Amino acid sequence: MRAMIAVAISALCLFGTPALLSAAEPIATTDGEASGTRIEIQELKRVTGGTVMLRFVAVNDSDQDIPNYLFQATEGTHAVDGVYLLDLAGKKKYEVVRDADKRCICSHDIPAVKSKTSLNLWAKFPAPPDGVEKIGVVVPHFIPMDDVPIGK
Repeated sequence: MRAMIAVAISALCLFGTPALLSAAEPIATTDGEASGTRIEIQELKRVTGGTVMLRFVAVNDSDQDIPNYLFQATEGTHAVDGVYLLDLAGKKKYEVVRDADKRCICSHDIPAVKSKTSLNLWAKFPAPPDGVEKIGVVVPHFIPMDDVPIGK
């Protein structure tokens, strides 16, 4: 068994790690109001049901924690329901989709982003018209990102 593990480790060192283990480059990034914080958008794409899925990472390279309430619109949810999409050309704001109980279809009950860590987050939004290929992404307490491409 030890020999098999040694061979596997040697192969990884010689040939590198599999592509599945490497992190994809973000399609957009922005800095936060607090120094050393940023958002990295991993994916924004149209999905079934007339929605778009936003996957992003909150990165905290600062010496302070990022409180979980910074992302929320609804007090006490500790959700990312404060994030929204903004189509300036179409003059339309797209807020997070909610279920019948008005709970966001997004990351919720999230912890604080501890110092020197990151946190994977997501949210679903109503899809803009098919002709909209880029859109703004606004995350509270971070600089807005314009012209983020919408994948299919």
